Amino acid sequence: MRYCKKCVMPDTRPGIYFDELGICQACRAEEKKDSTDWKERKRELELLCDKYRRTEEGQYDCIIAVSGGKDSHFQVYYFKEVMNMNPLLVSVEDNFTMTEAGKHNLRNISERFGCHLITLKPNIKAQKAIMKKTFERDGKPTWYIDRLIYTYPLHIANKFNIPLIVYGENINYEYGGADRVETYSAKNQLNNGVASDIPFEELIDENISLNDLMFCDAPNTEVIDKLEPIYLSYFTRWNSYSNFVFAKKNGFKDLSHEWKREHTFENFDQVDTMAYLVHSWLKYPKFGHASATDYASKYIRYGLITREKGIELVKKYDHKLDQKAVSDFIQFLGYSLSEFYNIIDKFYNKDIFEKNTYGDWVLKNPIWNS
Repeated sequence: MRYCKKCVMPDTRPGIYFDELGICQACRAEEKKDSTDWKERKRELELLCDKYRRTEEGQYDCIIAVSGGKDSHFQVYYFKEVMNMNPLLVSVEDNFTMTEAGKHNLRNISERFGCHLITLKPNIKAQKAIMKKTFERDGKPTWYIDRLIYTYPLHIANKFNIPLIVYGENINYEYGGADRVETYSAKNQLNNGVASDIPFEELIDENISLNDLMFCDAPNTEVIDKLEPIYLSYFTRWNSYSNFVFAKKNGFKDLSHEWKREHTFENFDQVDTMAYLVHSWLKYPKFGHASATDYASKYIRYGLITREKGIELVKKYDHKLDQKAVSDFIQFLGYSLSEFYNIIDKFYNKDIFEKNTYGDWVLKNPIWNS
């Protein structure tokens, strides 16, 4: 494993690019923001909004895909109060146990900004069956939910004839990935690696039908060509921590008084449900990094901490799998702890991990030794 010379991201992140100086693409993207003409970008967005703004009373100008999180709060604020648009909010809930913060935040985003919210609550029986299959086979337990988060707003946009669809950041460009082109268009985001397509014939069995998967299929090309999905991060300087500070001033709740999570040092990202965190941690056995690496890298790029501090945080947190999340996960899917850990065990990448004398998986080349 090689590590970025500026942040703490390893080269095992899928699709990430390191330049000749050993600096990752995400760090270079953050540096580029200093020379970007954000006033001009805002003018571009104003023109785009004017193109889709409705003059009739009671008509929606755009759809915003939201979770209720910190970034969602900023997105809704920006389009409702800065761009003076009338957005319809669209969300997908994952059926896991919601935190009190998660319950509050989804309600708050509607109440604080005065927006209608359409929420898809997936078929629980189907979710469990699909989750078990994608978890055991691919180590992607929340593929079904993640896929719906990207595809469901497209279906709602088509149904209600609302072409403009707003997403937050371009993950591949902001944080590193194969499709690392700086663009406002989100038409290609289904290929960003988070919820890439799985052929339905690989999923359908006696417990999973085509009807269970119908919203996971994006609309056809003819429909997509009529839609305008965009990334807000192209038009205004995107910063996860700034979004948190803004959201908290507007009623967003973090987990300060509810849950001290074991796997990370921050308390404001992915706070909606418990079991979902198992999915985000599964990057660790596959790629040797998880949430602590993600946020330490962001904090370094934002100038909030030094690289040395980032390395300390990665060493302390990244390998830990939060037990409250595990408990909710296995209860939802009906696994025993031993069954769960036996499944997890097979996803460790032996190119970058080895077992120590105690039988624990450890990185062969951790950043604190490199």
